[in-house]
Amino acid sequence: MSTAGATADPLAALGALPGVADSVESVRKAVDRVYGHRVMRRRSNAITSEAALRGARGSAALSGADWALEEVRRRTDFSGDDEARTVGAALRLTAEAGQLLSIWRQSPLRVLARLHLVAAADKADQVGRPRKEGEQVDEPLVGLPLPSAAEMHGRLDGLAGLIIAGGSAPALVTAAVVHGELLALRPFTSHNGLVARTAERIVLVGSGLDPKSVCGAEVGHAELGRDTYLEALGGYVSGTPEGVAAWIAHCGRAVELGARESMAVCEALQRGAA
Repeated sequence: MSTAGATADPLAALGALPGVADSVESVRKAVDRVYGHRVMRRRSNAITSEAALRGARGSAALSGADWALEEVRRRTDFSGDDEARTVGAALRLTAEAGQLLSIWRQSPLRVLARLHLVAAADKADQVGRPRKEGEQVDEPLVGLPLPSAAEMHGRLDGLAGLIIAGGSAPALVTAAVVHGELLALRPFTSHNGLVARTAERIVLVGSGLDPKSVCGAEVGHAELGRDTYLEALGGYVSGTPEGVAAWIAHCGRAVELGARESMAVCEALQRGAA
């Protein structure tokens, strides 16, 4: 977030980066197309449920458990191995996200702690709190340098302060920064990717951009591929205006692809094929 300088509203300042306004407008149009579909007026709950399932599948895929959608749909036991536990964690987080919207703007750190607790499904000492100095982080798919615990705590507090203060930044910008910052910091000893993508979902829904949670960015992130995802994240971590703008654009494209997926579901329901 260093590109924002010392402005009163640094997130809004990121919205002025080259190309970001175009991404924001493109996302708005994609979301509006989904909400304008006639099926959304009659069966929005069905679209929301399907989008949640597909979003969880996409988030799990980015964390190394790339299962077919139908396998995720039919499974009832997610305790068998690491991949199954990852998919189960993603499903639990997607279900939990909707319960935390009212808390997010007042206490984002409390929400993040809750998300980690839900993801880990464990009572170990490291669960549900940011890591301490010397604790190892299990996030093998993110190879970026890990900030110290002291730096992480400072930046995490700063991010929480920006969320609580609010501001005029577009929802896409805020969601992208929350997502990118959490992955850059990896504040927990595990499940940071799943938590970061769920936090992105919470911002997009809570902001009113996607109030029914039908344009899951996780779907788009998975479709764009892990290599592209990590490359864009590297741009964010670099802190350069170009890198941050590219990450925001990447997140915008992911939302658009999530919207496209829900449009396809709407069309299938309209034809009576699903």
